[in-house]
Amino acid sequence: MKLEIGRINIKDIQLGSETSVKDGVLCVDKEGLIAFLKQDERIKDILIDVARPGEKVRIIPVKDVIEPRVKVQGGINGFPGVTAKQAQCGEGRTHVLYGATVVTIGDIVGFQEGVVDMWGEGAKWTPFSKTYNLTVDIKVKEGLQPHIHEETVRIAGLRAAEFVGLAGKDITPDEVLTFELGSIFEETAKYPELPKVVYAEMNITQGLLHDTYIYGVNQSNILPTLLHANEELDGAVISGNCVAACDKITTYQHQNNSVIYDLYAQHGKEINFLGVIMIPEHTTLAGKVRASDSTVKLAKMLGADAVIVSEEGYGNPDSDLLMICKKCEKSGIKTVLITDECAGRDGMSQPLADTAAEAVAVVSGGNVSHVVTLSPADKVIGNKAAISVLAGGWEGSLLEDGSLMCELNAVIGATSEIGFHNVTCRLY
Repeated sequence: MKLEIGRINIKDIQLGSETSVKDGVLCVDKEGLIAFLKQDERIKDILIDVARPGEKVRIIPVKDVIEPRVKVQGGINGFPGVTAKQAQCGEGRTHVLYGATVVTIGDIVGFQEGVVDMWGEGAKWTPFSKTYNLTVDIKVKEGLQPHIHEETVRIAGLRAAEFVGLAGKDITPDEVLTFELGSIFEETAKYPELPKVVYAEMNITQGLLHDTYIYGVNQSNILPTLLHANEELDGAVISGNCVAACDKITTYQHQNNSVIYDLYAQHGKEINFLGVIMIPEHTTLAGKVRASDSTVKLAKMLGADAVIVSEEGYGNPDSDLLMICKKCEKSGIKTVLITDECAGRDGMSQPLADTAAEAVAVVSGGNVSHVVTLSPADKVIGNKAAISVLAGGWEGSLLEDGSLMCELNAVIGATSEIGFHNVTCRLY
């Protein structure tokens, strides 16, 4: 498969009467977007706004972040199996409004939504303080069941990203990235001396608004699945979950998976990158055993010498992470784990819910329990009082002066377990 991603660099977003890109400025037809989204009769009202890097703006509660894109060659536009008919992702050319996002906001359904600050202390912790964010605050009609409420908001965000992304269709990109991998046999023939590496990506699939979708299929219903790396980069995978904000993999992060980017950068140089195994995270022991067994089986069938395993969430999924590690190592496959830690506010508690002697190569994305104080915003998009019911917040998190005191749990992307964030770790 060969995928070209044409990046059109966005330097600002303005609201206007048409949707277009000129000289790096994205103009969005506000009323046109609202009318487009309100074709969904479940939506009662929509508020559109913009948050720019450096502005004293707070966005809360954030549900998802999506990158505006348009398919210009090969495949079809949209998210196959969700907002568009079924089609193969990972080939052709996709134009990206790089530096712009669609950020969805809405009433709390699942408590694990998040905060994005565009300045100050909060900006240090979230990668989305550096992007130009078109915020879409969605109010649904009364009486919807929680899962329908959540589905309505998330699909509205995806459709908004499609609406905006069309502005890049006829624009010449500032940069074109090419991602190409042949069959496993072809790549191994080209690089016979290089170690064969598989990326095993764990995704939240625990039900009750904790879901991830591949081509519109709830991942909880399928066994671990082998994808070409290009498929995830091209919109085959979307977030559908309300896990803790700090390490939820938003749709934007699936579209720009840091691990895939890094493995591609080393492909043909230090490693032979074979592809991505998408792994559901189950709550039952039988589910965990089944998923870990299937993951190791696929890695062995591919002839992998090494596996990089990333987690989504913490606590319960830690057991899946360590099961995969132990089984891979016992099968002779070297394993590197990417996780974060729930180590208490002082950092002194056991960081993971499980341990294994085989886990000797572990990358930490930070401590989700670290407490930060976020200074008052000049403008809040959404509802600042939501902090009291977010994971990482509590009654009293909203201080009298408008500051927020919370754990990193509440900050979108703060401890990303695919490395898409601003935190590094230091060995003492």
